[in-house]
Amino acid sequence: MMRSFKTTLTAAVLALGFAGAMQVQASVVIGGTRIIYNADDRETTIKLSNEGRSPALTQAWIDKGDPKAAPSSIDVPFSVTPPVARVDPGRAQTLRIIHTGEPMPQDRESVFWLNVLEVPPKPTAEEAEANKLQMAFRSRVKLFFRPAGLKRGADEAPAQVHWRLVQMGDRTALEGRNPSPFHVSFSALEIVGNGKAAQFNDGGMIGPGETKAFPLSGEVPRGPDARVRYEALNDYGGAVKREAPVDAQAASPAR
Repeated sequence: MMRSFKTTLTAAVLALGFAGAMQVQASVVIGGTRIIYNADDRETTIKLSNEGRSPALTQAWIDKGDPKAAPSSIDVPFSVTPPVARVDPGRAQTLRIIHTGEPMPQDRESVFWLNVLEVPPKPTAEEAEANKLQMAFRSRVKLFFRPAGLKRGADEAPAQVHWRLVQMGDRTALEGRNPSPFHVSFSALEIVGNGKAAQFNDGGMIGPGETKAFPLSGEVPRGPDARVRYEALNDYGGAVKREAPVDAQAASPAR
């Protein structure tokens, strides 16, 4: 079974490359864009729903951040039950995620990724004759392990990020330094002022104690009137719009 899923996983990665051009989508939908696992919980759950018209076979596993890692080679402190499941059309399957007890950092969040691979059913004789293309889809969502001492404060973490302008080669970037023990995720970043604006629209995340630079596109404003506008994602995946000042200093090379 695992050998066949390794082959399917390769097909899934290739399929993801075609998905944007063909405008196709998976039938199995994950019931959330992120998972918060509180350390004092025995387990956490997330629901998979099949919104398609055919049964789907799913495989679920957790990785450390490398999307190319094979499930059989990954060592993480979590188990997912069931790892393989059939989800009928219009039905749902609940995944149980259980921390297996290995020691984790207690002064900051840790981040992992839940993967759900959807394998379409074997084509019928009619579909095979019509040369119908079937594709496997993989979805990934972030799994945050939150120590017991960090139950509060995640909502305030985006406001603690310090921003400054830096140079990345021939481009100007917006650098954020996150002093909080939480991961801060952004769906959009923009710096505005003096009638100018520059953006970073690809989304990103700054880990606890991490500094990261986001290259900007547009006219970068300078001076004391420049402000950062951002959309930070909360624990429920909702975007929270806020503003923040930019450190008053000339752009310097990125760290």
